[in-house]
Amino acid sequence: MPNRAGTVLPSRHQAPLPLERLILSEPADPEAVPMDVLFVGGGPAGLAGAIALAKLIKADNDSGGTVGEVQIGVLEKAAALGEHTLSGAVVNPIAMRSLFPELKDKDFPFSAPVGGERVYFLTGSRAIRMPTPPTMKNHGYYVGSICEIVRWLGEKAEALGVNVFTGFPAACLLTEGTRVTGVRTTPTGLARTGEPGTGYAPPTDITAQITVLAEGTRGTLSQAYLEWQQIGSDNPQIFALGVKEIWETLKPLDSIVHTLGWPLPRDVFGGSFMYPLSRNLIALGLVVGLDYKRTSDDVHEMLQRMKLHPLFREILEGGEMVEWGAKTIPEGGYYALPKRRHGDGLMIVGDSAGYVEVASLKGIHYAMQSGMFAARAAFDALKRKDTSAGSLKEYDAMVDSSFIAKDLYRRRNMRLAFQESNFYMAGLKASLMTVTGGALPGGKIHSHRDADVPRAVTLPEPFVPDGKLTFSKLDAVFKSGNATRDDIPSHLIVGPDITPEVAELYTHMCPAGVFERDGERLVVSPANCIDCKATDVLGARWTPREGGSGPKYRQM
Repeated sequence: MPNRAGTVLPSRHQAPLPLERLILSEPADPEAVPMDVLFVGGGPAGLAGAIALAKLIKADNDSGGTVGEVQIGVLEKAAALGEHTLSGAVVNPIAMRSLFPELKDKDFPFSAPVGGERVYFLTGSRAIRMPTPPTMKNHGYYVGSICEIVRWLGEKAEALGVNVFTGFPAACLLTEGTRVTGVRTTPTGLARTGEPGTGYAPPTDITAQITVLAEGTRGTLSQAYLEWQQIGSDNPQIFALGVKEIWETLKPLDSIVHTLGWPLPRDVFGGSFMYPLSRNLIALGLVVGLDYKRTSDDVHEMLQRMKLHPLFREILEGGEMVEWGAKTIPEGGYYALPKRRHGDGLMIVGDSAGYVEVASLKGIHYAMQSGMFAARAAFDALKRKDTSAGSLKEYDAMVDSSFIAKDLYRRRNMRLAFQESNFYMAGLKASLMTVTGGALPGGKIHSHRDADVPRAVTLPEPFVPDGKLTFSKLDAVFKSGNATRDDIPSHLIVGPDITPEVAELYTHMCPAGVFERDGERLVVSPANCIDCKATDVLGARWTPREGGSGPKYRQM
């Protein structure tokens, strides 16, 4: 499809998913590490699943059951658990209570209960208080750091005998016919040319009877599996990009804050959050739909401008930004869920499957619960000695009859309304959907991929960060703790016909300064990448790279 005059169509310039690299039909290495169940991804979904499975196996063995010894592995690409994990996070504790019924809420790694909340509509200079929508009421929930939650879950998993392997990204799925038999990790120590360099270590094969993909947002192997098996959905998955900062402040924040409106253009979906983590530590961020309409729309820069608003400046001024990060969020909801999230020897959980409810800005408890359902399905399959798709379909049935699917169904069209209507009409529709549980307006709203949204070629407004309250992308990446080698091979597959206008789109799309426009050409700095996956949605394809690369988040 050609670009119209004065527009860029991202999908025209995006390389296809490299299935030949991601799905390998070959035997595992004879020296492969054998696991029975392997969770690929050490976030809330993967760790909750591993813990739940370990508990089921222990209970079965203690009661004289027949399942026997089961080796459970969790494979995490970051050098340490939590270093690649980012979320708001206001947590619904329902899944944590189910996973640890012996513990009380005070025992969980949360910062504090939600003490109050305020919602504002922003103009360039004013903050107009709004009634809190029912979907954004958080009474009974907790504010927390997802990094700390993940580290805590990791300790619980290891105490139960789970094998946690950090610093090992899964580069591809190993398969026999339609069955997934495990994964192959990425090599380390490659030179910029892709040839073995100093410190080279070859990839490792890890086999498993059951592989659970818990890769998080925009999971590469999850995408590859769904495409390979031709598993579709009613609507394509769509994404938002969230950019987040942690601040030490002089003034405390007494409640969580959400805003709509400025600095977002009226035809762009999104909003901000500001949460107290402790008396002098707050998290704030901006989440923006990646179906925005202009090449110059820039989420990182929008966040920097937002901090100049009196509502935020009053809290932040005199403080210090201590950490920065970004990630994409699946926003397609119910109609974007894959028709099947299981197969021969495989299940897909958490954000990789799209279990995020946008209206309430929640996904952590869905991720954990889906991991726990996968654990139950895996346990039953091992007991039956049948890990085929027919056996693992129990996982889909559990998700589809649970609060995960029910919540997503009730809000099934709320995000999609903002693709087909202007801000005010979409807001009216969303209100009706909230009141009626999604019944009105009825019917399914069709959506389109973010990469299929034409972008008007526009000039950016000049913006100069002050280095105190507002920051450049490179300064922000430094605050992410990015530990990627400068001479690492590029993990980004740039597509065809990258015109200056496309280069301009990529420059603004990426929050980490990976892409720059140098006159007529695109300059790529892959070492800047923090694995937010925005480029995989709109630009160059993201593929797994050397273990330990990317950010080293501590408090996100």
